[in-house]
Amino acid sequence: MATPLPRLLEPSELEALLGREDLVIVDLCKPDLYARSHVPGALHLKGTQLMSNTPPALGIHPSFAEIESLLSYIGINPSKHVVIYDDEGGGWAGRLAWILDLVGLHQWSYLNGGIVSWIKEGHITQKETNLPNRSDPQIGSDFANLSATIGADQIINQLGCPNFAIWDARRLEEYTGEITRANRGGHIPGAINLEWIELIDQKNNLRIKQNAQNILDDCGLTKEKIIATHCQLHQRSSFTYMVARILGYEKITGYGGSWAEWGNLDHTPIEYGF
Repeated sequence: MATPLPRLLEPSELEALLGREDLVIVDLCKPDLYARSHVPGALHLKGTQLMSNTPPALGIHPSFAEIESLLSYIGINPSKHVVIYDDEGGGWAGRLAWILDLVGLHQWSYLNGGIVSWIKEGHITQKETNLPNRSDPQIGSDFANLSATIGADQIINQLGCPNFAIWDARRLEEYTGEITRANRGGHIPGAINLEWIELIDQKNNLRIKQNAQNILDDCGLTKEKIIATHCQLHQRSSFTYMVARILGYEKITGYGGSWAEWGNLDHTPIEYGF
């Protein structure tokens, strides 16, 4: 692709690109919605295929071999630009963005607002199922960008460092421990709670809020810091990872284990309340 596409594409911008051979559009919506209406040419993918699905930390990424096989099936390789979207505001789309970054395939864009903005704003849709063109993903023999992911012990070793921040994208009740979805509730010490939906504009067809950067700055989630983002299964926080990448953050990383892992380990420190 001669001119790199922006990380964030508006529906009108994507519609003008339809039919390009170097474009792979991936739909991560519910299967029944894809069957009724999707972006022309889009390939359907289940978000759960982007998770290890191994209890208790279901959200850890699949093995390299599994990711390689999946990308090969979809037809993604370095010569392609991937456009991703879903029907929920960006959680599953962000998951694919995170996986692509992890294997070193950084040519991706997010359809702002996903299928919600696409349909509500009258863009052309398709009902027929599109079949992928299998290809060699050409991603080497291991993960190419380990800075995109972080583990529990790595987080523990950086707790208290002034240039390190934890972005907890869960609901406030999960953060405080009022709602417990693991053996232990609460939050990682020092974590900043900014729920993922605070960055979604419900009045603008689920687009990312235009003042997203200001919101992050006001919370102390600034660009110069190393930021680890998590939720329960690193699905909601895949959206926050993606938003940070769209905004130009270079030190954002995703904690795939998230609270499903942290809250079920014996040695991880936990705080309760605000």
